[in-house]
Amino acid sequence: MSDFVTRGDLQIDADLAGFIDREVLAPLDQDSGEFWRGFAKLLSAFAPRNHALLARRDELQRQIDVWHNARRGQQHDGAAYRAFLEEIGYLVPEPAAFMIGTENVDAEIATMAGPQLVVPILNARFLLNAANARWGSLYDALYGTDALDAPPARPGGYDKDRGAAVVAAAKVFLDEAIPLASGSWADLTDPETNGIALSDPSQYVGEREGGARRLFRNNGLHIEIYFDRNHPIGQTDTAGIADIILESALTTICDLEDSVAAVDAEDKLLAYRNWLGLMRGDLEESFDKGGKTVTRKLEADKTFTAHDGSAHTLPGRSLLFVRNVGHLMTNPAIRLPDGGEVPEGIMDAVITSAIAAQDVRALGRYSNSRTGSIYIVKPKMHGPEECAFTNDLFDAVEDLLGLPRHTIKVGVMDEERRTSANLGACIHAVKERIVFINTGFLDRTGDEMHTSMQAGPMLRKGAMKTSAWLTAYEARNVGIGLRHGLSGKAQIGKGMWAAPDMMHDMMEQKIGHLKAGANTAWVPSPTAATLHALHYHRLDVFEVQKGLGDVPGLDALLTIPLADGINWSEAEVREELDNNAQGLLGYVVRWIDQGVGCSKVPDIHDVGLMEDRATLRISSQHMANWLLHGVCSKDQVMDSLRRMAAKVDTQNAGDAAYEPMAGNWDGIAFRAACDLVFKGVEQPSGYTEPLLHKWRQVAKSSVA
Repeated sequence: MSDFVTRGDLQIDADLAGFIDREVLAPLDQDSGEFWRGFAKLLSAFAPRNHALLARRDELQRQIDVWHNARRGQQHDGAAYRAFLEEIGYLVPEPAAFMIGTENVDAEIATMAGPQLVVPILNARFLLNAANARWGSLYDALYGTDALDAPPARPGGYDKDRGAAVVAAAKVFLDEAIPLASGSWADLTDPETNGIALSDPSQYVGEREGGARRLFRNNGLHIEIYFDRNHPIGQTDTAGIADIILESALTTICDLEDSVAAVDAEDKLLAYRNWLGLMRGDLEESFDKGGKTVTRKLEADKTFTAHDGSAHTLPGRSLLFVRNVGHLMTNPAIRLPDGGEVPEGIMDAVITSAIAAQDVRALGRYSNSRTGSIYIVKPKMHGPEECAFTNDLFDAVEDLLGLPRHTIKVGVMDEERRTSANLGACIHAVKERIVFINTGFLDRTGDEMHTSMQAGPMLRKGAMKTSAWLTAYEARNVGIGLRHGLSGKAQIGKGMWAAPDMMHDMMEQKIGHLKAGANTAWVPSPTAATLHALHYHRLDVFEVQKGLGDVPGLDALLTIPLADGINWSEAEVREELDNNAQGLLGYVVRWIDQGVGCSKVPDIHDVGLMEDRATLRISSQHMANWLLHGVCSKDQVMDSLRRMAAKVDTQNAGDAAYEPMAGNWDGIAFRAACDLVFKGVEQPSGYTEPLLHKWRQVAKSSVA
């Protein structure tokens, strides 16, 4: 652990302070002493407000618990419950009619619709893969996944039959997206001589490499067709098409929150350094691949020549957001004058914005935002007061860094119950800088259960997906966003497709996000982004948004998913506990022992799912709820945890760095998992971070 240095009234980790002074502030020509004095002043104003907001959360939860406990055993009265929530200020009046006023928003967010990636910021290789996922090979995506209704590729080299099926499917896509004036792309034979006559000539954008690469556009998204008769694929194609490259992940969220295990100054410094590498454009990562060293870098822009000879340049990289942490946690990287740890969300706001200011001032190799904006996603805010706090905080950060007002844009994660119940007021609190709202089933369900923890036992997790509150939640997020003018100015998003190996199912189901009016949705990989991009060619989301109906009322959203009158069998209880315990342990053991915050974790049926911290919140809160209400006993929970520890050990048998849990019941990871369940009721808003951070710090200190 490094030493601390004094900066004004603050104690700063020496390595972090040196990084900020030399690599962040110096290129901005910002005086270090002035910055740290300003940072200290900002903290003196905002840290107490942050603390008061957390106390407000606790007080509201206490009042809700008392209300439910006083009515234990009675039938739930929805009207009385809503009146009570209004009385205590949990529900606030809807603001008068308004439209958001956000300006200087990049097209990828405002006027284009397409896939979005979320990537852990601690992993440089993953970051580069995601940033470069702006463009992806359709041929590769179809050939290497189960997306096609065709047999998988045979082992032993290139499978010509599989390749033919890929080419045929891709030509069908071209017929749909950029139809020819006559005939099919499958029949095109001599484009070099005769050209390509489109049904709509305006879809042609330009060419590069002497016409070898030609660019087209449909529904605002670009399609690059690569012609090369010397290429192994192109030489067998009637038109000489060697590949079809789709504009795929328009935007990427570089995540400091749920997908990382960052618990101290060392972790935060790595995160900030990677973010700086993206903003400067010089992030690189070398790794071994097939016995050779491969160095990955950010892709350059693409420039095409239009019919009139003008240049048409498109970004080679996804537009990057950075997701800061929420208001809850503190971090030991900076000590306040009273000796307390800095609120981590405030630290993130200042430092990630200072780093991104280098992009605003065009100091990097490439441009991220071409409109001079900084894009920060803010998760886990509870209601409009917390959104207003973030708005004020971003004002103060802009002043500290000398940035014009509303340079910093905000994405609001609609994943807490008080936020979704007051979404209009939350949007109003950040109406001049909002660029994103997004739903999240796992966190939102975790908060649903914790908020109503004392009301009674909850439905099984699978039944939650068809509950009244969830249907209302998803529809209200889109409807309220449209009501306040987000269409054409901001993203209205939907959550993650968690199964990266199940692309056929994704292609069948995820188009539902577009039909619901979302102009972006999360995918688990660059390949999934390329496949999901097909959906945005098939549907014009902005036209869909124009035809959406009324917004569901608040009463459906406030319906508590209680298991009234359901008596599960012992086998059903065991099945549910096993499912929760296996998912919880599979994720916790990697988080605690290896510091891995997001990875493909096998579920109880050995299906690989991309898991992050939200997985723990829903599983731990569900088990804690059933324990509280006597659906199960502590012995039953421990039985599931122990048996599932053995299963998780087996699933990780091929990982040389893995430390088995079964039999080692005093191990750090297993104890952490137990705490998440047995101390779940008392955790603030049901969050897992306090316990995860505690046990990860124990694990790090044990190997220091």
